[in-house]
Amino acid sequence: METIRVNIPGHEYDIRIKRGILSHIGEECDLNRRVLVVTDKNVPQEYAQTVAKQAKEAVVAVVDGGEEGKNLDAFATLQQFMLDNGFSRKDCVVAVGGGVVGDLAAFAASCYMRGIEFYNVPTTVLSQVDSSIGGKTGVNFGGVKNIVGTFYQPKKVIIDPEVLDTLDARQKANGFAEAVKMAMTFDKDLFEDIEKMDASDDLVPYIARAIDIKRRVVEEDEKEAGLRKVLNFGHTLGHGIEVSCGGKYLHGECVAAGMTVMCAPEVRQRLGAVLRKFGLPEHAEFDLEQAAAAVSHDKKGNGSVISSIYVPEVGAFEIRDMSPEEAKTRLELVLAG
Repeated sequence: METIRVNIPGHEYDIRIKRGILSHIGEECDLNRRVLVVTDKNVPQEYAQTVAKQAKEAVVAVVDGGEEGKNLDAFATLQQFMLDNGFSRKDCVVAVGGGVVGDLAAFAASCYMRGIEFYNVPTTVLSQVDSSIGGKTGVNFGGVKNIVGTFYQPKKVIIDPEVLDTLDARQKANGFAEAVKMAMTFDKDLFEDIEKMDASDDLVPYIARAIDIKRRVVEEDEKEAGLRKVLNFGHTLGHGIEVSCGGKYLHGECVAAGMTVMCAPEVRQRLGAVLRKFGLPEHAEFDLEQAAAAVSHDKKGNGSVISSIYVPEVGAFEIRDMSPEEAKTRLELVLAG
């Protein structure tokens, strides 16, 4: 068992990592009450049932998978589930799934009766490494990703590496792109170890080290006022690629491509070797104009300036302002062919 403690004043919690821990979640989390277990259609249903069977009284909600299902209608459905089943402030929500399920369920928990306890059980590499830690919740609205949401820390995060055994190589690599991102910006030693590893190696030790990076960043900057923005490395351009590729690429694949043109040439060579090892794209096919428009829209109210993260050397970062024109030029460099 590995325990990583997140020390956010007033919102401290543990991340527990152990193979098989899902079967003993009742010993880790207070499920002796009404529990809303939220999962999606793409997650093996036995995971949610394993949690439900250990609760005093469980309601299982199966939502649509994918970003298109992370919306206010789904949020309202979860609120109705809790209302219809007489949930009180003493009850809780457990998310069992990837980042979409975690974001949606946490947002529902943060709003029901102004906030009830929430546990996160991430079942993908992507959600284990990144989205399950730090308390960002939200849904998509008006064509904008995660524009409606809250900061709401979980009571505990339960990570069972056994659930990753059902994932194919592409899904594992998709999530591992986020671990590469954290190593690129914060941990030279971790990146060097990733360079040496084989794509078929056990990912759990690397996942744990990436989680610890995320933990340190979130403790220093819970609500993304400064340092936490560095975790957006690759995401500024990656978001544009993701919304304009017609579903051709997964989130981590878009982030991987977005990282390649936001680092120094010598760093790019090392990053490229790692991406190729895991089958992650260095280039991508997408609509350039649509991607550029999405990146400009994502500038978060800074006028014509797009804040972005640049890696001059492995384990370091710079915050740089780009114009929309420069962002488009960098996107052109990502275009396949």
